[in-house]
Amino acid sequence: MKFLVKSNDNGERADIFLSKKIKNLTRSFLKKLIKKNLLIINNKMINSPSAKLKKNDKVEITLIHNQEQKLTPKNIKLDIVYEDKDILIINKQKGLVVHPGAGNQKNTLANALSFKYKDKLSDINGKLRPGIVHRIDKDTSGLLIIAKNNVSHSNLGNQFSEHTIKRKYKCLVWGILRPLNGRIDTLISRSKKNRQLMTVSEISGKRAITNYKTINSFLGKGIPKISLMECELETGRTHQIRVHLAYKGTSILGDKQYGKKILKLKKINEELSFLLDELNGQLLHAETIEFTHPTKNKRVKFKSELPKDFKKMLFLLENVNS
Repeated sequence: MKFLVKSNDNGERADIFLSKKIKNLTRSFLKKLIKKNLLIINNKMINSPSAKLKKNDKVEITLIHNQEQKLTPKNIKLDIVYEDKDILIINKQKGLVVHPGAGNQKNTLANALSFKYKDKLSDINGKLRPGIVHRIDKDTSGLLIIAKNNVSHSNLGNQFSEHTIKRKYKCLVWGILRPLNGRIDTLISRSKKNRQLMTVSEISGKRAITNYKTINSFLGKGIPKISLMECELETGRTHQIRVHLAYKGTSILGDKQYGKKILKLKKINEELSFLLDELNGQLLHAETIEFTHPTKNKRVKFKSELPKDFKKMLFLLENVNS
C-alpha cells in the first residue's frame, strides 16, 4: 500500500501514520511489519516504527502475514461469558495456554477457538492466534477478549495501546505489602539468568505500572501472614503482576516461577498445608475487564467468579481468621 504524507501529518511517527491510514490493522502489527523491513520511505528501506515523516514523503508498506503452520482444531470446552457479532469474552481456566508454542501445538485456547468458530474470527495476529487480542499466563485464570473481525480487533488493539482498557485481578500473596494500597512503577525486562522469566530492572526494559490495594490480611493459629489483594494494570507486560509482587517480597501463592520456597512450618494448619500442596499454579485471577465496545461505542464491563482452588483457599483463611 502506498501513501503520500500531507502537511497535517508532518512530523508523525511512521507506525502512527500507518495505523491511521490502515484502520483494520493494529499499530502493534504494523510495528512488526516495519521491523521486518517491509516499510519503504522515499525508495529507502526503513525498519524503525518511530521514524519521523515529512511532508511529501512517499510511504509504501507491504502487508503480509507470517507463513505459519496450520492450526489444529481441538474440542476443548470454553466458558463464554458474553458473545455478539463482534467480540467474545472468555473466562479462561487455569492450565490452558492461550496460543500454540514450543511443546504445545494442539491443547490451547487458539485450538479451541478454531474448533468452535473455524475461520470466523479476526486474523490480524495470524493463523495461530485467531481473534486473540491479548493474553494471560497459562496458570492464571480469568477474562480474555476475543475479536470476531479485524475491525474490532484493530479497535481493541488501539485501546490496549492507549491503556484505556481496565483490567483488575485478584490474588493471594505471602505476607503484607506496605503501604497497603499503592502503585508499583518500574521497568521490566527479560532475565539474563533465565530467558523464560522477567525481572525488574533499573536500567532497561519496558515501563510497567501496577496499582494495588489490600482487601484483607490473614494471620491465625497455624496460618502465616497471607493477604488478599486486588491489582489493576496500567500496562500489560509479560508476567507483570507476578514480577511486581515478587519484587516487593509478596509473591503469589502457588507461583512456581517467581514464588519463594516456603519452609515447612512446624505448626501450620493441616488444611492449609493440604491446599498448598494441591495448588497447580498461582492463585491469580483476571476478575474484571472494562473497555469501549468496538462497534457500539459504549463502555462495557464483565466480571467472572474466582476458580474453585482460589475460593477454597479464601474460605479457609476467612474462617480461621474470624
